[in-house]
Amino acid sequence: MASLGVGEEQATELLSGLGDRAADVVVAAVNGPASTVVSGPPEQVAATVAACREAGERARTIEVDYASHSPQVDEIAEELTELLGGVEPVGGSGSGVVFYSTVTGGRADASVLDTGYWVRNLRERVRFAEAVRALLADGHRVFIEASTHPVLTVGMQESFEEAGVPAATVPTLRRDHGDLAQLVRSLAQAFTTGAEVDWTTLFPADPAPRTVPLPTYAFQRERYWLEGTANRGGDPADLGLVSADHPLLGAAVELADGSTHLLTGRLTAGGGDSWLGEHVVAGARLVPGAAQVEWALRAADEAGCGTVEELALQVPLVLPDTGGLRVQVVVGEAAADGRRDVRVYSRPDRDAETTTDPVWV
Repeated sequence: MASLGVGEEQATELLSGLGDRAADVVVAAVNGPASTVVSGPPEQVAATVAACREAGERARTIEVDYASHSPQVDEIAEELTELLGGVEPVGGSGSGVVFYSTVTGGRADASVLDTGYWVRNLRERVRFAEAVRALLADGHRVFIEASTHPVLTVGMQESFEEAGVPAATVPTLRRDHGDLAQLVRSLAQAFTTGAEVDWTTLFPADPAPRTVPLPTYAFQRERYWLEGTANRGGDPADLGLVSADHPLLGAAVELADGSTHLLTGRLTAGGGDSWLGEHVVAGARLVPGAAQVEWALRAADEAGCGTVEELALQVPLVLPDTGGLRVQVVVGEAAADGRRDVRVYSRPDRDAETTTDPVWV
């Protein structure tokens, strides 16, 4: 047997196209709109898997040594009927459990679960996707796969999406995770999807467990971190400038003759851009080169240029321990070929003890 990541129609076309290489391979199960299982002789199933993979679709063999849900079951049908002789349904319609059959593809009365039904169950195609669609149509929305490892989850989710219905799948155990903790996690997942869970069984009887109601008022939310702002100097329009629409460069201006574009901003190591102060090299807080490349790209956009060909850093851009650092990104006049020079300048704020401005670097 093999699992294919294609629908029933596509799987049938694939088998038809292989001719004698898959003459005895049949669609054994339809688990979802794009999840099918094929069954047949090992060599022909292997050829089907290879062809499916060559077509770019998911395919894998299933580790079983028998071809169930295929004509090969006919060879043991009489023996199987004899071995299962005497099997009779228990409970029936009065048990309170509604039964959906993957043999019929829909709701069925449990009284049909006799020997003949289980022989058909092994011989005929598994109509799992049809059964899921019937369950969805009848209003069921939580599907629990009770198994040692979830194998039908993908097919069910495909059916939910095809039907446009918000439903949920919940596994019970997983391969290599079959302990009580995994089962409790599955219970919690089922609970969050709306299933009723009796949590009292997980706690000692004395003292008796009880649930604590949530408050009837809305949760009070408070934020404790500082809010950073991109432009701490007010509206640039009040100064005859325009906003640079950038988190670090506050304003932009174009000289009246169109020769020069200027973007300007002020950085600090401990303000709203405190992340800048985290880039420390040899004890100095450096503005990362990547940030300066990004400034150059923003300046290129302002000047109508498409790319930055080269950016060479002559000296590092160092943030002062105190105060701020003024930054200017200057784009020069366009040359004959349209290229422009871009330069990044910086200057720390004036020290309170000095009367002269620091020089631009």
